[in-house]
Amino acid sequence: MRLHHLLLAAALSTSAQAQPTAPLVSSAQGEGYAVLIISRERLEVATTCEVALYLHDQMAARLFQGQSVSFNLPPGEVSLRLGLTGTGSCQDGIAQLSSQTLQLQAGEVRRYRIAMEGDGLRLRDAPPLN
Repeated sequence: MRLHHLLLAAALSTSAQAQPTAPLVSSAQGEGYAVLIISRERLEVATTCEVALYLHDQMAARLFQGQSVSFNLPPGEVSLRLGLTGTGSCQDGIAQLSSQTLQLQAGEVRRYRIAMEGDGLRLRDAPPLN
């Protein structure tokens, strides 16, 4: 029941652009999906450029300040990269973006926020939804 409330809160907190990729249900074998929520807080990344989010080397979302996106993903390892994109000085460069790897478990809800660090954009843990 608590998971149901968490999933409902997660769905309500995401932007209108967020489209789940698959339902969060468990099969008879116990395999289900994990929910990954990524937000771009207004003060964490001080640029007007969009933040591009790549899952397994494919662009999965573009976030402006204050937006969030959620994904229903199968359990296991997820390769994720972040970079700035847009027009003008925000255009994609040829620099290789550093990646992060997340290990997701079936049925869990993981929340992250995007932060700018010395080596570029990174995901940081976000507080859980209450």
